[in-house]
Amino acid sequence: MYDLKQLRDNLDHIRTSLARRGHDVPWAEIQTLSEERRTVTTQVEQFRHELNQGSEQVARLRRAKEPAEEAMAAMKQVRDRIKDAEGALRTVEEGLTDAALRIPNLPHTSVPVGADASENIEIRRWGTIPSFTSPPKPHWEVGEHLGILDFDRAAKIAGARFSVMTGAGARLERALTNYMLDVHTAQSGYREVVPPLLVNRPTMTGTGQLPKFEDDLFRLKDEDYFLIPTAEVPVTNLHREEILSEDRLPIRYTAYTPCFRREAGSYGKDTRGLIRLHQFNKVELVVFTTPDRSYDELERLTGHAESILQGLNLPYRVMTLCTGDLGFSAAKTYDIEVWLPSQQQYREISSCSNFESFQARRASIKYRPTGRKKEAKTDFVHTLNGSGLAVGRTVVAILENFQQPDGSVEIPTVLRPYMGGLERITKE
Repeated sequence: MYDLKQLRDNLDHIRTSLARRGHDVPWAEIQTLSEERRTVTTQVEQFRHELNQGSEQVARLRRAKEPAEEAMAAMKQVRDRIKDAEGALRTVEEGLTDAALRIPNLPHTSVPVGADASENIEIRRWGTIPSFTSPPKPHWEVGEHLGILDFDRAAKIAGARFSVMTGAGARLERALTNYMLDVHTAQSGYREVVPPLLVNRPTMTGTGQLPKFEDDLFRLKDEDYFLIPTAEVPVTNLHREEILSEDRLPIRYTAYTPCFRREAGSYGKDTRGLIRLHQFNKVELVVFTTPDRSYDELERLTGHAESILQGLNLPYRVMTLCTGDLGFSAAKTYDIEVWLPSQQQYREISSCSNFESFQARRASIKYRPTGRKKEAKTDFVHTLNGSGLAVGRTVVAILENFQQPDGSVEIPTVLRPYMGGLERITKE
């Protein structure tokens, strides 16, 4: 979200900096509205000045015990002009605010310039890619053979892009969730949250899902509520319209939730398996911090997401997204991609982003520097979030990387206590 004055004074710079990211932004409309806002604001200020002068004139006439009716009538006309001008100003500002909500965040100076995902830059790799004596099977074949994944019944119940997990598969998903939450809370110091799964329009607007991405969201028919696409949405809005004390920062939350996405733009992509579903589970990390510490927090948060993959012994790489692949609200993003043997490539399992003050401006989340008086100037916090991790995609990585020649799947050592000591998933 951009301050309207910033839009007026720096529109050309913002447009140039966004380049291809802002290809669908109505720049001409914003320019026109900005100029109109300046004109109408000047009118309002002029009318108010005339009203003050009229008030002084009426006061002088009354002190002199002279007729003041004509001056008072003139003041009434000025008040009417002010009312009309203020109404026009509200209309212009509403239009400008709506347009501003559709402008992406400015990329950080360290973000590489690029047109699309092919120009993302690899930062590091971890782990050893497993070798197999025969071509590794895709996770849906592994899971269906073991009797723990059922896509046919999911389609009967709900339709395409849903899944049913049963037996050891359901337990594996639960084990992963509990393992992730335990690591993030006990080892990394996050505070666990169980947020609502249905949120209102201001909440979706606060984190940047609305108004731009409404077609990607599931919405209730008779109520203006939305199913959350990620826990980032309700957890970030925990502090909407609040002023936090600096000594409380950074605040770090983690939350496990189901997530719901229409995947409106993914027709034909990942039509089989667990990669791209309408409903999936995820453990999320959310951070509120001061501007001077936010990029240190981004490195820290990314490391916490990586620690889950390291604990599971799953090979992965970390990518810095280029400007052309950066999400709408993000100033900088690292994608963590896990190795999938059946595809012989790395696939995203977590995105860790610094939004700087972009979300905080939309949601009005501020902080007051420590030691300042209550009336001292406040500033917007910086918000960050990352998947820690997408649970279903982690199941995918385990089924593929730890599949055995006999069709069984070895369970990572750290998960075995959560699986009742089970070391392998075998055919049921």
